[in-house]
Amino acid sequence: MGIGLGIVLLVLGLILLTGAVDLSAIDEFVASETLGWILVVAGVLALVLALVMNQQRSRTTHVEERREV
Repeated sequence: MGIGLGIVLLVLGLILLTGAVDLSAIDEFVASETLGWILVVAGVLALVLALVMNQQRSRTTHVEERREV
């Protein structure tokens, strides 16, 4: 879920930065370029955190202890 969310945020941010979509309604409240940069940074951060968490998860070992009664 983290990798997918990071990609979605990154793509939305890049769309807003390039001005591919006319969002004049949003420009009344916040600049679309600023919102684009915020989404790009959040997307990159989500991707990095997801990759780090997956790397740590792959190194984890499980030990099963059996006791006879």
